[in-house]
Amino acid sequence: MKLRINGNSIRLRLLRSDVTTFIETGHIERKIYFSSSDHAFLIYALKHESGLANVELRHEQSEVIVVLPKEQAISWAETDQVGVYSTVDLGKHGSVEIIVEKDFACLDLSDADNHDTFQNPQIDTACI
Repeated sequence: MKLRINGNSIRLRLLRSDVTTFIETGHIERKIYFSSSDHAFLIYALKHESGLANVELRHEQSEVIVVLPKEQAISWAETDQVGVYSTVDLGKHGSVEIIVEKDFACLDLSDADNHDTFQNPQIDTACI
């Protein structure tokens, strides 16, 4: 799973195996350290939960969690739908765009770089 933060947007891109794990377990996460300290890390996670009406964004200490409604997550995973797109209202701090997408093969990279990606629906165009 890849994380991209740009301004007020969070984008998660998942490989095939990530999507499988996410749907089967309801949760996938990654951890990145920023120094040799045991406390200098960020966990970014994707979860799905039953009973949610909308995408949620949660923050707990050094963890950022995107939570999808379970039905929406399953529908996304089991179809050709590219992504889940939502805006989360942060009140006085504005909003955050949430993007959760399948990671497609880049057409100009080697097969090794495309390992475990989804087939690119734009097979006749080059990646940017």
